[in-house]
Amino acid sequence: MNLQLRPALVAFIALSAITGLAYPLGVTGLAQAAFPHQAGGSLIRRDGQVIGSEWIGQSFTAPRDFWGRPSATVDAQGRPLPYNGANSGGSNLAPSSPDLRKVVQDRIAALRAADPDAANPIPVDLVTASGSGLDPHISPASASYQAHRVAKARGLDEAKVRELIAAHTEGPQLGMLGEARVNVLKLNLALDEVPAK
Repeated sequence: MNLQLRPALVAFIALSAITGLAYPLGVTGLAQAAFPHQAGGSLIRRDGQVIGSEWIGQSFTAPRDFWGRPSATVDAQGRPLPYNGANSGGSNLAPSSPDLRKVVQDRIAALRAADPDAANPIPVDLVTASGSGLDPHISPASASYQAHRVAKARGLDEAKVRELIAAHTEGPQLGMLGEARVNVLKLNLALDEVPAK
């Protein structure tokens, strides 16, 4: 028995040290050296203060800000807590769910109430949550839909707001993966830099 136990124990300790300590430390060190911004969480700073991450959405509700995709994340007690990175997940409601239909109708009503002058169809990503509930991006169509409301609330020329949308529209990754998108936090920060008329 001891003849089998000793080599198994040595192999267990050696593999644990390699896969549980050496490999993670090596990969972390390599990532910090090659991609320090990304390895550090892709944090966005303003005046030296961390205000968010490029990869986790934030809840904007003021008329002067662009709004992101709805978030279905919850806190530890199951209460709604938008963009909760500790409890990432979607609503898991099926497209045929009456509950989802009601939530979407409520979101449409809120968007129409926030900008009664908007006549264009509301893009689907403004009324449906993403699978993670943390999506920091909206489609260019969703940003364009909100341009009138944001320009009016900020006292800006709508053409200037649309220029900022275009400047903050990111293309597909590597030119072919995914779709064009706009980072809501970055766009709102850029808007904060523009003086009102």
